[in-house]
Amino acid sequence: MTSLRAAIVDDEPLARRRLERMLGDLGGVEVVGSYRDGAAALSGLAQVRPDVVFLDVRMPGLDGFELLERMPAPARPRVVVVSAYGERALEAFAVDAVDYLVKPLSPVRLREAVERVRARMAPVPPPSAPLREPAPAAGGYLSRLAVPDGPRLRVVAVDEISMLVAQGNYVELVLPGRSLLLRQPLAALLDRLDPARFVRVHRSRAVRIDLVEQVEPLGAGQYRLRLRDGTRLASGRRYRQALRAALGLEG
Repeated sequence: MTSLRAAIVDDEPLARRRLERMLGDLGGVEVVGSYRDGAAALSGLAQVRPDVVFLDVRMPGLDGFELLERMPAPARPRVVVVSAYGERALEAFAVDAVDYLVKPLSPVRLREAVERVRARMAPVPPPSAPLREPAPAAGGYLSRLAVPDGPRLRVVAVDEISMLVAQGNYVELVLPGRSLLLRQPLAALLDRLDPARFVRVHRSRAVRIDLVEQVEPLGAGQYRLRLRDGTRLASGRRYRQALRAALGLEG
């Protein structure tokens, strides 16, 4: 497995050292840069060119989002936001953050974030002939998906999927401990999944309804969701009605 090149940007020295130690414990991750503020990271990241940056967004001077704005888009690494606060999740997903981790960090959530980064980095398989798909469940909706997994196909039960993330013409299937890419747009895949099981909450994300354990209103028709595995994500305003209906929210 190729080592993942990571950088850390955080104004708290103890937080930087702890995250570096946790990444080292995962194995397969090399920390190539550690920066105390956005200004130091602006020049440092351009030199070390990491695959991913674990970015604190609340820092004195140049904060995390301002740092990303000053970096040319082609030069930006993948981003995992690390924060003591959850209220900036909307901004994080607006810059296409791979994940949003809330301090104190959980080793399990950190491992999931690293796996999601690896899934984003996975080479996109070339177009191929359509695969013969598993038969749909009763009601016409799919109960399984045949998904490329290296040189083989893996048959994934829909019940294993916790979240669907749009990646252009592909969908990232978020599974326990790993992710897989399926060559199909998110909207097309959702048309073939039971709407009683999955709901689209953002233009780039859909979740399994029974895994939503907390809902927090953010105002302006948006919500912050917490899934059973600790994943936090923000919904988009245009999906407010569908989300409320799926969760049985009154009003």
